[in-house]
Amino acid sequence: MTQSIKIKQVKSRIGSTKRQKSTLDSLGLRKMNASVVKLASPEILGMVAKVSHLVQVEEIA
Repeated sequence: MTQSIKIKQVKSRIGSTKRQKSTLDSLGLRKMNASVVKLASPEILGMVAKVSHLVQVEEIA
């Protein structure tokens, strides 16, 4: 079974680049303190790495 991760936006997108804002939108994070659960695929992990200063990641067993 594939591992899931919980991604939570902890910092504001104000002042971020357009590319970082679109990455947050692609992850489904549109507001502060919003969280989503995604499968830990290489594509999702790459997007999380690009906005790692704006989000908090937690593994779900």
